[in-house]
Amino acid sequence: MLPFRLITTDAATQKGLQQVYMSEYGILYQGDCLKLLSALPDESVDIVFADPPFNLGKEYGKGVSDRMEADKYLDWSQQWLSESIRVLKEGGSLFVFNLPKWCIDYGAYLNQKGMWFRHWIACRMPKAFPRGKKMSPAHYGLIYYTKGEPAVFNKVYTPIQVCRHCGGEIRDYGGHRKKLNEKGINLMDVWDTPEDVWENAAEADFTEVLWTLTEEMWTDIPPVRHRRHKKRVSNELAPIMLERIIAMASNPGQIVVDPFGGSGTTFYAAEKLQRYWIGSEIGDTEPAIERLTDLANGIIEQWESARGIKKLKQPKTTASQQQIPHST
Repeated sequence: MLPFRLITTDAATQKGLQQVYMSEYGILYQGDCLKLLSALPDESVDIVFADPPFNLGKEYGKGVSDRMEADKYLDWSQQWLSESIRVLKEGGSLFVFNLPKWCIDYGAYLNQKGMWFRHWIACRMPKAFPRGKKMSPAHYGLIYYTKGEPAVFNKVYTPIQVCRHCGGEIRDYGGHRKKLNEKGINLMDVWDTPEDVWENAAEADFTEVLWTLTEEMWTDIPPVRHRRHKKRVSNELAPIMLERIIAMASNPGQIVVDPFGGSGTTFYAAEKLQRYWIGSEIGDTEPAIERLTDLANGIIEQWESARGIKKLKQPKTTASQQQIPHST
């Protein structure tokens, strides 16, 4: 079923939702997340991704509250979590991105509702400052649940980490890898002898990209801080994260829902990966519309685009290495 057929125009109007964008693959409404979810039929979507306000008192614009009493925040969270469970198909996937503090409560509630815990994915986001008598926060939680046995789980591969100074492989799995499939490979299913796993690394090849299966610690999700890449003032997520989630838990033609649309990263990733999508945003929808319009016009953000372009350090030249040009 196409997403456009899940909510009729009359139903959207009755719920107070206003359509602000439509493409071949998706439809965006301006309105409250609970109104969107309540308008969807039972067991009608394949993925729900939720990145709600973190209740830190940040400014998200008119109509958005990010400062609630903890019990009220959790009550509200349980409402949209319950609706998310209802609209998921059997085997569908639910991803929720938030602070570990709230993810613990979310997980407890989802366990009670019979959802299947899959993973707690730690998305490393360093450079934060410690507050009070606490360690410096360095990651956000991405909890991953399914409604029973997962209907879809695609293996997603990520680049093997390399040293940012020398370019050599950080050998969590042993030595240098030979003859890797450029599309990715399950390393330990192939190199299963000590001689292969612990082979000495060759000299670093700065042009080579090696790949390994995705793990529960994601260290390559950059915070979108640079104004060149930000679509709005408040927090937003990098496209790499949503592309990975959608690729892992769905197939082309399936339906993704994001009730907290924000800057439209989920919709952008779904469009690129040919998934249908439905979303809502209670605040300003212009950032999401801008992102989607750019995509429709062929303006593509690369997976790592939110990092900006890294300038490589040029090796220093000693006096003895300098060559004096000769005249002709």
